[in-house]
Amino acid sequence: MTASRTEALQESPAHSRSLGLGGLIRRRPETITFILLVAICITVAVINPAFLQPSTLIDIGRASVVMGLFALGVFIILAAGGIDVSFTAIAAFTMYSMTVLVQSHLPGIPIALVLLMSIAGGALLGIVNGLLVHHLAVPSLIVTIGTQYLFRGILLSFIGTVWIMSLPPQMGAFGRLPLFQFEAANGATITLPAYFLVLPVAAILTWFILNRTLMGRAIFAVGGNADIASRLGYDLKTIHIFLFGYAGALAGLAGIIHVCANRQANPFDLVGTEINVIAAVVLGGAKITGGTGTVLGTILGVLLVVVINSVLVMVGIPSTWQRLVVGVFILLAAAFFVTRQKNR
Repeated sequence: MTASRTEALQESPAHSRSLGLGGLIRRRPETITFILLVAICITVAVINPAFLQPSTLIDIGRASVVMGLFALGVFIILAAGGIDVSFTAIAAFTMYSMTVLVQSHLPGIPIALVLLMSIAGGALLGIVNGLLVHHLAVPSLIVTIGTQYLFRGILLSFIGTVWIMSLPPQMGAFGRLPLFQFEAANGATITLPAYFLVLPVAAILTWFILNRTLMGRAIFAVGGNADIASRLGYDLKTIHIFLFGYAGALAGLAGIIHVCANRQANPFDLVGTEINVIAAVVLGGAKITGGTGTVLGTILGVLLVVVINSVLVMVGIPSTWQRLVVGVFILLAAAFFVTRQKNR
């Protein structure tokens, strides 16, 4: 067979089809996340048709916002080969201190400024992480474990431990502001809150940073090999400050949305959700070692974890099994990615 005929065969539609689903999964690992998500939704819908009711789908959308913002921050740090476990402490510190500040000293401040101040506060705490990671030259996991305890300790020791059950009016109104609402068959009013829009906006911004800016190229370069990236001229200090500052800003935003959505400020909230968030990012195709992953995969991973946590209750499985099921999915994802790497 001549070379031209061989090349034609390799480039033919029949050859492309022979690659099939396996080739697509190897190129886009988030495909397996999408397949799992669809399979779970179909299975649960067959077992319990109530899953497809608009109220359930809107509940899933609402539950995805805070976790999705956390996951985008975790993903951008994972892409650079780091890991952050302090984001819930940043969120708790920001949301509670901001609620106390507005309630006690700035009662008439517009909600837009509350959101911007929360983003700025979270970014400042994140920058602390970035500076420590760079100057101490130790793994970011160690640094963020330390700052997690530091931020929580400052919050509980100097700011407060009392639940705030009555939010400032503008914060409560923001949590109730509807994007759209309708009346269900049983007469209940179903509302998709306006704060849901924050997640797609943050996802688009993160995608743009990673795929259309020099900073995004630098992040993936550092995730591939930090030493080589440094020799190529990338400023690691700037990258670390941006990474952790951006993740902190998303955490601060997630925290204030969490308060407004729940209509109360609890300084002990969000503790223990780190594992679910990191699991969502890993299930979305990002590797702990860095250099890979997509924003789409991260969002799909968030939806997968949220759906799992939601449907386990719907099909009658105790909520205590949620971690077990998520753990199984993480192990399966790890096995898949290792196999894919060996095949390459």
